[in-house]
Amino acid sequence: MQPFDLYLPTHTVFGKGRIEELGKLVAGRGSRVLITYGGGSVVKSGLLADVKKQLAGLEVFEFGGIEPNPKIGTLRKAIELCRKEKIDFMVAVGGGSVIDGTKCIAAGVYYEGDAWDLMYDSSKIGRTVPFFAVLTLAATGSDYDNSGVISNPETNEKLFLAAPNLFPIASILDPTYTFTVPAWHTAAGASDILSHTFEQYFVAEGNEFSDSMCEGMIRTVMKYTPVALKEPENYEARAELMLASSFGCCGLLSIGRTPSPWPCHGIEHEISAWTDITHGAGLAVITPHWMRWSLNEKTAPRFAQYGERIFGLAHNDDPMVTASAAIDRTAEFFRSIGMPAKLSEMGVTAEHFGDMADHVLAHWFPLDGAFRPLDREGILAILNASL
Repeated sequence: MQPFDLYLPTHTVFGKGRIEELGKLVAGRGSRVLITYGGGSVVKSGLLADVKKQLAGLEVFEFGGIEPNPKIGTLRKAIELCRKEKIDFMVAVGGGSVIDGTKCIAAGVYYEGDAWDLMYDSSKIGRTVPFFAVLTLAATGSDYDNSGVISNPETNEKLFLAAPNLFPIASILDPTYTFTVPAWHTAAGASDILSHTFEQYFVAEGNEFSDSMCEGMIRTVMKYTPVALKEPENYEARAELMLASSFGCCGLLSIGRTPSPWPCHGIEHEISAWTDITHGAGLAVITPHWMRWSLNEKTAPRFAQYGERIFGLAHNDDPMVTASAAIDRTAEFFRSIGMPAKLSEMGVTAEHFGDMADHVLAHWFPLDGAFRPLDREGILAILNASL
């Protein structure tokens, strides 16, 4: 059992109709509030109007247009708006991209330099603007963690920032807000949740307690994603996926385990930085190929355990047999929910693979601590196999 720290200060408010409590949650936080959101879906659904109703009596400002893979240029404009209007707090209404972008805004308002600096050095984050979240997509877990991922098209980079004061003060999770999420984004979100879990599960040393939590998370997502795709307004399926999203990336699954450098995320961030593909879809492609590359005599027992406990595969005295079958079943699951099997299906080419490998080694967590240690050659092997 490895030593660990776990800090989860966000107040999670879960259930249908809980938006009615937003006014009470924000009480005392100030009188000037900025609502951040992405496209027009929150307007069309009436959710934005519901949020504004709960903020009656406050001076409300809006900032829409935060993109998937949120762009630093857009967020710079929001930072300037916050400074100009002396915003006291924010309410992020949307999925992980909106919440990630709001974290960047929160960190950038009181930073004297350019907010992009904070992606290179999160220790520069000082005072932040407090914010709340109203979640509309089960995917990233940004509503219950303290980090965000931001893109810079000018430099073809996708980097993250993190700080102890970047947790949402409170997050409202109403599964009904995900009823209208299209099948592609539902499946991509589920793939992201699974990847978060795999990144924490496949490590050198686990323990039965957190192994069981990871396995329960994987079984939940694999059970309810097909249901949500077939029945978009199935409350239980949407609720299970929303909980899996929130609890999959908050650090709970990694307690007492060998630290993981999250290699699949590091590689996929490079791909979506250059091509702007959907993050979860990229992970659905990369993950099985990373698994196959990582499989060897040392890692086979954990892959075999995964296969036996998740897919019910029969025990084999040779763990390589069970491990290989488990990886095949993982790839089959991603395909069964409509995710691509190859990067080329999303228009990705090998043109910048070398740049991607160099950048991930320079700016990601050290990959010599991965389940199977990764170097440049290994990254390129995974990328090329995924193409």
